[in-house]
Amino acid sequence: MNIKTIIAKRAAQEFKDCMVVNLGFGIPVMAANYIQEGVDVILQSENGVLSFGPNANLGEEDPTLCNAAGVPITSLPGCCIVDIDTSFLIIRGGHVDMTILGALEVDQEGNIANWAIPYADGRYGPGVGGAMDLLTGAKKVVVTTTHTTKEGKSKILKKCTMPLSAKGAVDLIITELAVMEVTTKGLVLKETAPGVTVKEVIQKTDADLIIPNEVCEMKVS
Repeated sequence: MNIKTIIAKRAAQEFKDCMVVNLGFGIPVMAANYIQEGVDVILQSENGVLSFGPNANLGEEDPTLCNAAGVPITSLPGCCIVDIDTSFLIIRGGHVDMTILGALEVDQEGNIANWAIPYADGRYGPGVGGAMDLLTGAKKVVVTTTHTTKEGKSKILKKCTMPLSAKGAVDLIITELAVMEVTTKGLVLKETAPGVTVKEVIQKTDADLIIPNEVCEMKVS
């Protein structure tokens, strides 16, 4: 099982009945493929889709129906397409119970940086998109990200160094190594992935972690 699948499967466990959930591009949209049996959620995409299902199989795509990442998706009974204004009214109006987003950096205070900065003269990476709206409009914010960069540097920091998308917005962080909860006392280590020790998580995390007496094992089967 690859890293992204581990994270997406664990993120899907946060879905609860009757939730309206927004999924960002990257690992978050993968979570739609792992919704647990018997859990009924309404998935919302900022491009104006409400009540969609897993990704479409090759050859069964509807070119007019895609998620925030532009990937073809399936529709569920009651699925509707709305304009972008209505989609953001849903988000800004506080009607999204949870959003799952990726991040470039996230810190122990719940601050998040998930949009790119200039990388050359007049050249920029991806824009902020709807992240700021989602981070302030959703009732719960879950971040899914690899624990470290390709260079092995921690993405879970004491303090973000990149321009922030939002301050103090993150509630839960899920990586391939651990699940961490942002609390008023600090960042609490809740779960470790199978085969991963608490010591390893601490070594690969720049942020200060609160270690409870019992740390559960992440379920990703």
